[in-house]
Amino acid sequence: MPLSTYHLRASIAVSDIQKAVAFYEGVLGLRALRSGPSATIADGSRVYGSGGGPALNVYQSVTAGKTSATVATWYVDDLDQVVDELTSSGVEFVRYEQFEHDEKGITARAGGGRIAWFQDPDGNTFALEADV
Repeated sequence: MPLSTYHLRASIAVSDIQKAVAFYEGVLGLRALRSGPSATIADGSRVYGSGGGPALNVYQSVTAGKTSATVATWYVDDLDQVVDELTSSGVEFVRYEQFEHDEKGITARAGGGRIAWFQDPDGNTFALEADV
């Protein structure tokens, strides 16, 4: 059975759903499409829309922030503008020693384009990418 015909949604574990709601809705400006339970936690999850459909499932779990890998990426048209807007909302961009970053925290992306990384309050890493 091929999975390519089904919708895909990233799932992000957080330690405190209320703190996560403040970040994902208040800082990133995502709109919750629905909320529900997470295991035994009533109202412990949110599904956020992005790009015209459900894209991100955020749920409370003891496994929050356990990976240092990038968990999801937004592909944007104007990386500088989005970085500026998020920075003004309090987002701090991550700088990695192996890359040369500009003053905003943006670096060249492998294969062309540019990328910037940031983290949620649990240390889950996200990226913003643009082709220019």
